[in-house]
Amino acid sequence: MPATKSRAYAAQSAEKPLAPFGIERREPKPTDVDIEILFCGVCHTDIHFVRNEWGMTLYPCVPGHEIVGRVTRVGAAVKNFKPGDIAGVGCMVESCRECASCKEGLEQYCAKGSTFTYNGPDPISGGHTFGGYSDRIVCDEKYTLKIPKNLDPAGAAPLLCAGITTYSPLRHWKVGKGSKVGVVGLGGLGHMGLKLAHAMGANVTLFTTSPGKVADGKRLGADEVVISKDKDAMAKKAGSFDFILNTLAVPHNLDDYTAMLKRDGTLCLVGAPASPHPSPAVFNLLFARRSIAGSLIGGIKETQEMLDFCGKHNIVSDIELIPIQKINEAYERMMKSDVKYRFVIDLASLKG
Repeated sequence: MPATKSRAYAAQSAEKPLAPFGIERREPKPTDVDIEILFCGVCHTDIHFVRNEWGMTLYPCVPGHEIVGRVTRVGAAVKNFKPGDIAGVGCMVESCRECASCKEGLEQYCAKGSTFTYNGPDPISGGHTFGGYSDRIVCDEKYTLKIPKNLDPAGAAPLLCAGITTYSPLRHWKVGKGSKVGVVGLGGLGHMGLKLAHAMGANVTLFTTSPGKVADGKRLGADEVVISKDKDAMAKKAGSFDFILNTLAVPHNLDDYTAMLKRDGTLCLVGAPASPHPSPAVFNLLFARRSIAGSLIGGIKETQEMLDFCGKHNIVSDIELIPIQKINEAYERMMKSDVKYRFVIDLASLKG
């Protein structure tokens, strides 16, 4: 298939920093949308893959799955996009389209394995997929999202992962007015969890180890902030939550949080540590029919629903805009939680 040269930043191995790299993007098929990438969010998953912390990285690795850009060309069969539109690409660019999950709009759970935006086998061009740390991307329109016109494109970029990763479980467990919700951790995911749960009408409590984040937590939508190192404050919350969204990406004791759930409450894990959590106590679950669950991003239909919800409520991520040349420095800062609350790459810097 014909291809076009594109600029990108890639990691060549787990030990090497990201650096300029040339890649090829396919020429658009009839159902494809060709997008000039304007902004790309920096997700903690990018670090896991670049450093091969999950043991599955395909090199060279071009990360990035929080992509917002301007449509430059469309295939002859494309119906929903035209040149000049602001469009988004999230974590997936293809799936089998035939299994039960795909037919139900849950492509992230594709029985044959969805094609992720980077580090996945490329069923069309061969090799593996390259992500949004680049100047353009070509994506089938079925997996391309419309960005509401009232949202800042840079601030909207992290919605394509951090937004849907928190929105999907909140919707699945029917969070709404009257729900008592906890959010564990105030980072890229946690700050979106607060904003979205608040906009859904829930009473929201933030759990954080950092007293310095109390004011920000309340600004972002928390009705209350609990310092999780304070055992007395934690104990007072026992049995009081319908749903707790745990965004932490480091191993930790889950028992404190399962004990806070009401009968039939759910602790949902969306953070993905490089090593397992300690095994939780079973009795916390048995005696109140509590659940520990997980959730993976969201399907394409739900992702569009999330974007429209954010458009209605004027929700974007709190971001720090960086040039691509500072990406390695940004990774080091992310490891120290030194960002409020999502780095976003301005891809105009790639042309410099």
